[in-house]
Amino acid sequence: MAAQAQAVVPTDAELLQAQADLWRHSLYYLTSMALRCAVELGIPTAIHRLGGAASPSDLISALSLPAAKLPFLRRLLRLLAASGVLNVENKSTEEGAYCINPVSYLLVDGIPDEVHVNHRSFVLTATSTRYIDAAMGLADCFKKDVVAPPFEELHGATLFHESMESIDADFHKMANEALEVHDNFGIPIALREFSDLFKGIQSVTYCCGASGNDAFARALVKDFPHINCTVLVDPKMIGTKQQADDGIVSYVAGDIFNFIPPAQTVVLMVTISRLCHACVLLRIKIS
Repeated sequence: MAAQAQAVVPTDAELLQAQADLWRHSLYYLTSMALRCAVELGIPTAIHRLGGAASPSDLISALSLPAAKLPFLRRLLRLLAASGVLNVENKSTEEGAYCINPVSYLLVDGIPDEVHVNHRSFVLTATSTRYIDAAMGLADCFKKDVVAPPFEELHGATLFHESMESIDADFHKMANEALEVHDNFGIPIALREFSDLFKGIQSVTYCCGASGNDAFARALVKDFPHINCTVLVDPKMIGTKQQADDGIVSYVAGDIFNFIPPAQTVVLMVTISRLCHACVLLRIKIS
């Protein structure tokens, strides 16, 4: 018999803190909505173009917003700063100067840097009504005797799949752009930081999965032209692939569970998004 738990009797201080925590958890969504608003308005890009720092009044002018919205913009910027999306200088003044930091840097358009990838599509996908509506139905989903994820249960389609495209082509395109951002971001950093892993390697097979995303393979042969790289592609995607200009990358249609082209090293798609933290390569020879 399980031991009977003792009733919890919070102190007055704990109750006050608990109420504050409940407010915080209940209103967390405003942070995500503020981030979405900033992306839709183009606030990070505007600040970047203004030299990396801007006051609310500067942004009203730069974004061609109505002057009457200035008090609301100040609140939005304060929330973005409090949540770590922007930095703020001159906090004691009403205007202040809001600055680009590493988070908002990822949301700036037009930065000519191979490491920079704009994450706009990721933010807009994750904060879309498609996602939010599925989350709003979590309780109902638990009550139903179904095994489908909440997203599929609600929309009758699978995220990133062509079934979603037939329902909402614009969302499907944005979601796949977000997936590409997720998969490709950090590849140049990983290849630079973990370059020692590729010493002595002459051949690599990259299993890029159903998405057909071969960005890692193309980046690999660019930095290590001596490596002979083969990309295993879903047969449905093989027609969209072309040989790299240097002729080093080659594409083979197939299924990873049935056949992997022989190579010294096999790189799995799932490892790429984590490559900066733990570069997991299968150093095996397949015969």
